[in-house]
Amino acid sequence: MSERAAPFYCPYCGDEDLRPHETGHGAWECASCNRAFRLGFLGLLTRGLQRNDVEGDGI
Repeated sequence: MSERAAPFYCPYCGDEDLRPHETGHGAWECASCNRAFRLGFLGLLTRGLQRNDVEGDGI
């Protein structure tokens, strides 16, 4: 999957009038509150992953 997801609303004012910002990838501007912001992926979290190392759980 090479396409990026677009934000649905501004994280500052909640308005939906967003456009890509000229500074580059992941940057957006809100026409309602006149703010520019950048979105990015930080990584996967390990919480929620649990190891099952209980003895005798052979398959």
